[in-house]
Amino acid sequence: MGVPGPTELLIILGIILVIFGGSKLPGLARGLGLGIKEFKKAVGGKEDETEEKKEIPEDNSEKP
Repeated sequence: MGVPGPTELLIILGIILVIFGGSKLPGLARGLGLGIKEFKKAVGGKEDETEEKKEIPEDNSEKP
């Protein structure tokens, strides 16, 4: 069994559209994209950006 062809993909997308509705699809796609981004970060061994920002001390001295 191989990769689904264009006809099968259209059928799958049609079923997803019927189940979730048109208004929920952008949020679903956004969540999927963020999940893939986080997965790639974890696999690549990159640290979380918020942790990197915490390590940099901020200079709160008065500016003239």
